[in-house]
Amino acid sequence: MTDIFDATILCKRCKQEMQAGIVEREGFELRAVQCPKCRDSIIHPADLNGVESFKELKGKNFHVKLRMVGNSHAISIPKEIVDFMNERHRSMKREMDDMVRLCFEDFDTLRVMFNDDLEDSGRSAGWRGR
Repeated sequence: MTDIFDATILCKRCKQEMQAGIVEREGFELRAVQCPKCRDSIIHPADLNGVESFKELKGKNFHVKLRMVGNSHAISIPKEIVDFMNERHRSMKREMDDMVRLCFEDFDTLRVMFNDDLEDSGRSAGWRGR
């Protein structure tokens, strides 16, 4: 099956061919096409669905169990979150174990991070052509 962005897309205002690139929004790299003349852009629908899935998961509280595994404690990560992370990193070859980082932030706060690029967390929105 071919992707919609594999076709030539013309800007409805300028009638010029739009160019493929990446738009960074809310920490996501979204596939997009942009008109070189008027700068109008179209974001790939599948990537927009991913952002919407994230927004649904972001505000949701999950109840998880704390278990003993050997000398350590373990929590189970809900399948919804793991499925989302696998979809987001579908092009990466790393295993999930190599992506997870744990940080003890405050007396009652543990942070589990699924990305080892900590510098990327403060990225600003912008256009990056391919």
